Amino acid sequence: MAKAKSNTEDYLRMYRQMVRIRTFEDNANQLYLSAKMPGLTHMYSGEEAVAVGICEALTDDDRITSTHRGHGHCVAKGAEFKQMFCELLGKAEGYCRGKGGSMHIADQSHGNLGANAIVGGSMGIATGSALRAKLQGADDVTVCFFGDGATAQGLMYEVMNMAALWSLPVIYACENNGYSEYTKTEEIAAGSITARAEAFGIEAHRIDGQDVLAVNDLSRKLVARARRGEGPFFMELMTYRYHGHHVGDINREYYRSKAEEKEWKENRDPIIRFRAHLVSEGIATEDDLDAMNAEVEKDAAEAVAYALDAAYPDASEVDMHVFAA
Repeated sequence: MAKAKSNTEDYLRMYRQMVRIRTFEDNANQLYLSAKMPGLTHMYSGEEAVAVGICEALTDDDRITSTHRGHGHCVAKGAEFKQMFCELLGKAEGYCRGKGGSMHIADQSHGNLGANAIVGGSMGIATGSALRAKLQGADDVTVCFFGDGATAQGLMYEVMNMAALWSLPVIYACENNGYSEYTKTEEIAAGSITARAEAFGIEAHRIDGQDVLAVNDLSRKLVARARRGEGPFFMELMTYRYHGHHVGDINREYYRSKAEEKEWKENRDPIIRFRAHLVSEGIATEDDLDAMNAEVEKDAAEAVAYALDAAYPDASEVDMHVFAA
């Protein structure tokens, strides 16, 4: 674990944000299993240190683009439970008035340009956002989250080439959770992932995505440099998803073992690791953190109850925000 060097408030906020993500996902999973939530969703549990470590280095003016596994990014960038659960349940008070759902949720008020169900689909949006910042003379930075499976998409190479040529303020954050759907990353990605960015002259870093302090430290340095016009940058964050590819992917032993999952959950869990660090450094006690966990769980339970009772959009909204050329 990287050495603590910031104040207590920063670290407790990062811990709370990771717990909020895990708690949100636990509740979203139960909504699906109890047939209260329509469609599918993809759990972010296990990868919390990536979203929190990066987003804690950003401001509300900075932008992110997200993925089909995007709840963690949304929470880490400042989204509230009530609006998020309303969105997942198709309710009018959701961030996209219930029309985006799990895989298309967006929160413009906090700079979240949206999740994308197309693998790698938001890479062009993120790069376009960075180009806009440069053309406007703005100092905001855009972070593009994507999984290791997206490194097989041609769009990634097209936009990295543009970003490198134009020195755009964008950071490409590859969340390498070891699997592209049901196939091990090593079986679908030849060679080094960071080398793909380096081929365009882009500075690339590979880091432990389970260490929130290490992720945050690197992110702060790269964000500051991107603001100064030294971008783009590339990060490969080694992490792990606890659930299957989606909530319906329950029997996973045909492509990964229970022993492997047990090893990551017991010995490499980002929340457990950070909690132990906070206690050992005297930043918080076990009781302090237990109380914080309970508070987050209460907030989530109240938000779920609220969303279940909330109203659906009126039928008159069916063509709202639908545009034709």
